[in-house]
Amino acid sequence: MRCFVAIDLPDEIHAELERQQLACRRACRDARWTRPEGMHLTLKFLGEISDAQAESVKEALAGLGEFQKFPVEIRGFGFFPHARRPRVFWAGVEAREALAALAARVEQAMERLGFPREQRAFNPHLTLARFKIPRPQPELAALVEKLKDLSLGGFEASEFFLFESKLSPQGAQYRKVARFPTAA
Repeated sequence: MRCFVAIDLPDEIHAELERQQLACRRACRDARWTRPEGMHLTLKFLGEISDAQAESVKEALAGLGEFQKFPVEIRGFGFFPHARRPRVFWAGVEAREALAALAARVEQAMERLGFPREQRAFNPHLTLARFKIPRPQPELAALVEKLKDLSLGGFEASEFFLFESKLSPQGAQYRKVARFPTAA
């Protein structure tokens, strides 16, 4: 199964992301837009794993224990690697250092199981669209500049999940495999 570890978003955030995507679509037609209901805050992508590995992952994540709840705000937009040759269009994620600390704990636990350490620094974001050909998107870039400080809402992160991702022609379908910290 193809898996990743992520924080799920509340329905209100999904709805606001969808509203913003609709406005941005008018400014950019040559992007592959992600489905808002499938957006999540990825902590660690694992890739294809066996059922036995999934059990080890669940045990390791359960072993992380409780973590302090923390506020998350979705604010502003941007491009990876940059606006001149964008590959990804994203919504920004602001959270105290608690989010980076949680991602680091997940990374360490997965590294102990043999998953390679991510080489890039943790940069929390929500992917809104991808570009097959990285070329300037002047209308979208102008809109991003206008909306750079726009808040799309916030929530309190109190749990995260091991997700399974099934790819299909209609897009990825996600299923929550396990919740952490585990319910008592």
